Amino acid sequence: MVAYLVRRILEAAVLVFIVTVVAFFLIHAAPGGPALLSNPELSREQIQQMRQTLGLEDPLPVQYLRWLSNVLRGNLGVSYSTVEPVTALIASRLPNTLMLSGLALLLSFAVAVPLGVISALRRNSALDRLVTGFSFVGTAVPVFWLGIVLILVFAVQLRLLPAGGMFTPGSSFSLPDRLRHLVLPTMVLVVLNLAAFTRYTRSAMITVLAEDYIRTARAKGLAEMRVIAGHALKNALIPVVSVLGVYIPRAVSGAAITEAVFAWPGMGQLAVQAASTRDYPVVLGVTLTVALVVVLSSLLTDLAYAYLDPRIRLG
Repeated sequence: MVAYLVRRILEAAVLVFIVTVVAFFLIHAAPGGPALLSNPELSREQIQQMRQTLGLEDPLPVQYLRWLSNVLRGNLGVSYSTVEPVTALIASRLPNTLMLSGLALLLSFAVAVPLGVISALRRNSALDRLVTGFSFVGTAVPVFWLGIVLILVFAVQLRLLPAGGMFTPGSSFSLPDRLRHLVLPTMVLVVLNLAAFTRYTRSAMITVLAEDYIRTARAKGLAEMRVIAGHALKNALIPVVSVLGVYIPRAVSGAAITEAVFAWPGMGQLAVQAASTRDYPVVLGVTLTVALVVVLSSLLTDLAYAYLDPRIRLG
């Protein structure tokens, strides 16, 4: 196990290095430059001076090595747009994204697994068709459309919930107020995640229930609940864990469209704003953060495999 972890950490370091190289050169290869250099009030001499100050006149390999050396010292640079440290920007946005996407992920997983199991046990029943139909609809519905519909219904027509933001402007912190602002964006993400998790759970359970060891367990006289929970579900969760491993980085990177629709100040909105203004340090900081989370979630997924199925050996 120790040798496996060491090898994976080394592989992760190489992977993150490649990601940063590709991201760095791609963003610098994009047409134009940082938005602050496009100000028509600046003279050519002022723009040239600013480029020299920012180090944009140096060759790209030199710029990358300078950025990488700063990153290794814990310095992600300063935002071109807000003149704030990138580390501080990410630290202020990441908790907001984890609050929204993390809550949606937990709720989706908690609801989808029982739904998928029940749907598989009652295959081709009316309930199964209903769950399957919901899964397909949830997968096909555009995120922005669903968000706008929920705003129109619950915020505009019924006036039950706020249309956006994290809290009511001008008010002090209040848990009920924060929860009210969480409801609509969480509903959007839950619908999307629930559709995927339910489909994978149902499909995996149907496959596992047809295995010989399930028939053997039933033939031994084990209670049906023990067969389902102790034998079938544990193995059926392996492909579901794979999907969960893909969705965890999304929870960190943020749902950009959902955050934009509901004006939620998270990582997704930060990434979109940075990309639109070509704020190189912020884009690279967000990319590095997400890359690290992807690597970590991949490692945790592999460890979960070994726990769920003892036949899987890590080494």
